[in-house]
Amino acid sequence: METIEQLLKDASQAKQVIQPLSLETKRQVLARLSSLLITNSNDIIAMNQKDLDRMDITDPKYDRLVLNKERIEGLAQSVIDVSQLEDPTGKVLLTKQLANGLYIEKKSVALGVVGVIYESRPNVTIDVAALCIQSGNVCLLRGGSDAWFTNSILVDLIHIVLREFDLDEHIVQLLPTDRKFVSELLTATRYVDIIIPRGSQSLIDLVRKNAKVPVIETGAGVCHTYVEETANLEDAAQIVANAKISRPSVCNSLDTILVDRKVSENFLHRVAPLLQEASVEIFADEDAFATLASLNYPHLQQATESDYGREFLDFKCSVKVIDNFQEALDHIAMYSSKHSECIVSSNPDHISAFMNVVDAAAVYSNASTRFTDGGEFGLGAEIGISTQKLHARGPFALEKLVTEKWFVTGNGQVR
Repeated sequence: METIEQLLKDASQAKQVIQPLSLETKRQVLARLSSLLITNSNDIIAMNQKDLDRMDITDPKYDRLVLNKERIEGLAQSVIDVSQLEDPTGKVLLTKQLANGLYIEKKSVALGVVGVIYESRPNVTIDVAALCIQSGNVCLLRGGSDAWFTNSILVDLIHIVLREFDLDEHIVQLLPTDRKFVSELLTATRYVDIIIPRGSQSLIDLVRKNAKVPVIETGAGVCHTYVEETANLEDAAQIVANAKISRPSVCNSLDTILVDRKVSENFLHRVAPLLQEASVEIFADEDAFATLASLNYPHLQQATESDYGREFLDFKCSVKVIDNFQEALDHIAMYSSKHSECIVSSNPDHISAFMNVVDAAAVYSNASTRFTDGGEFGLGAEIGISTQKLHARGPFALEKLVTEKWFVTGNGQVR
């Protein structure tokens, strides 16, 4: 294949098929897809194993790639969850009658053709397809080569469902992974309405630099948890451990612990056993290093400047002891990727100031950053977590897969 232009044309034409579908039909399509995921779980796992066999098991992306029975059941449930959401299109946002008699309505409409470029997360394939179908959008999926076998069977199942309902298969397409086609996708302004990159900072930077199609970024997550001097340290230790350990390969996992000097030794004594149990490697500043070394923490490194503002995506984190609340704010402002940030504190003034001042898509007090997720926020699923400020911010889900359109009705008016 020398070009993907025909695939792009097919996607653009498929808009005429998906956009008029009733909510009931879309719900039936997604219910059938959910059922097929369960009944074909063994085949999905077998194809997934082909991808896993090609990846180093120590690669942080390995966990993201894994699909097992439990995760497939979760995917199937997320498809049902999306199907039960209201259609975000066709909502009347404004009406007015002008003095000249023109009647104007502003309504929500589907974005059109949504291109998503992502790495080794096959769950994105199902999440994006479900969200786009429910919102009347066509989707072009450009997954990573390391998930090719898994993505292929998932899209095959989607196509089976589309055929069963006599719908155009081009509503959902899996694009080839050859990198030469990426630039063609990014510049296809005639056929593609929006590009959404989901993955590493290097992927996002590549898309931002080369795209002519409008881009909505779902950014990398450099997430901090700040343990303030009034924090309940038992709670703080559990919050930090959960944010780091529960699933370190995802973007809402913790990367840097900031802890007030007045409670640093006490806190590190409490959290160290929890992190050690999961073999978390800690990159500590001088003060934290001394405390952790005295505890004989086995996975300890001296932090360098590059360990702050670093998205680890692994059982690794950095620790910094700070002198006061303002220093915590300054550190986060310098190193945050504006994804998810947390304060653990009993001081209502500091909590309020943190929540209002910190510039991030999601800010937390006394809770793990691991909740930044479309499903957890009751949005069904997400395409990603947007860290930018135009169009969508935070979990980029069904409600944001729309734009606006003006409907103007007249009876012969001229200007």
